Amino acid sequence: MKLPELGESLPPAQPSPEAVKLLALRRSTPADFLCAPGPDAPTLTEILTIAARAPDHRRVTPFRFIVFEGEGRGRFGETLKAAFLANDPGAAEARIDYERDRFMRAPVVIAVVSRVDREHRTPEWEQLMTAGAVGQNLLLAASAHGFAAQWITEWYAYDENVIKALGLEGNERIAGFIYIGTAKEAPKERARPDLQSIVTYY
Repeated sequence: MKLPELGESLPPAQPSPEAVKLLALRRSTPADFLCAPGPDAPTLTEILTIAARAPDHRRVTPFRFIVFEGEGRGRFGETLKAAFLANDPGAAEARIDYERDRFMRAPVVIAVVSRVDREHRTPEWEQLMTAGAVGQNLLLAASAHGFAAQWITEWYAYDENVIKALGLEGNERIAGFIYIGTAKEAPKERARPDLQSIVTYY
């Protein structure tokens, strides 16, 4: 993937029927429906590079990534297990095992971390939206590279023990975990918003 040089003139639009089709058909695949293979190292780098090309007012870069793959998923599973038991010490063994193995559902899991610079003049709301745009870019880049994905948070995105284990600072929070892999089965289309009910013209 060849990236433009700094200051290089770029076309203002990229007409592409393939891109239009991708956007129209984008569909999350539940994490429980994912399996190997996932993206290899060069492909994952491309996916993250594309994800980072998001609208970012004044170039604050109010986000970062934490990548879980290989044995790292299992190691982090022990953190999830400990955090879950701290909240529910009497949980059944089967439930504990399920919580421990959450990141084993996909070959690659990426945490999108929102990190707001509260001293910067760019409004916090705009910085938060940048992290959201990064998450959407991740989903689209994964799909364009032939992988299924799902963006979810679940309880551990908000758990203080998990947040501490990940080393998040006071200005950081989890925008979402993006699970990426190969679909075991094709997801079904779900209901979409009625356009007439959400669009007004001024």
